[in-house]
Amino acid sequence: MPETILRKSDGTSGGNVSLSDKLFSAKINPGLMHQAVVNEATNSRQDTRDTKTRAEVAGGGRKPYRQKGTGRARQGTISAPHYRHGGIVFGPHPRDLSAKLPKKARRAALASALSTKAASDVIIVLDTLTMETHSTKTAAALLKSLGITGKALIVLPDVSLTIYKSFRNIPGITVRVAPAFSVRDVLDAEQIVMTQGALSKLDNIYGSTAETTETEEAAA
Repeated sequence: MPETILRKSDGTSGGNVSLSDKLFSAKINPGLMHQAVVNEATNSRQDTRDTKTRAEVAGGGRKPYRQKGTGRARQGTISAPHYRHGGIVFGPHPRDLSAKLPKKARRAALASALSTKAASDVIIVLDTLTMETHSTKTAAALLKSLGITGKALIVLPDVSLTIYKSFRNIPGITVRVAPAFSVRDVLDAEQIVMTQGALSKLDNIYGSTAETTETEEAAA
């Protein structure tokens, strides 16, 4: 069972925390992770292309000229596709581009991504993360105390607008609520900061429980 240091909000050590084997020591499947990332990118697409058919273009309410006696081919409406400004034949229209991975595949891909990060020892577990007011300065100080300088994913147990607004102006920092984060969020982050509450929430969802062992407090 993998372990990592449990840290307090000031960066000091608060003991060791055991991570779930099911989530953080799973078999790493690069192909499945790639499939999950591609699936998320596909689902983020919005197909807004649209063309008007002969029934949607303006005009065409009456016959342009009489049926016989003009020497020209008979025509029923100026909205026909061969007329200028007429309807478009077989043009693109908005469609659903979403794709869906099976539930087991999604969970296996997420466990594979988390296990990759755990193997690289870039997962930080915080005992708690609370902020009284919006403060980017306080958020930056917290990241500095944890030694985070690049891209990071912060996972919370519940929605907190105060924390979100404090971190949103810091480049490279993404805030998510467990379990609503994706494989792409995990792989894109250089470090992952997860509160104990978020960790417990994930363990309950994925059927495992993390155990915490208190040790002597020491400065980080």
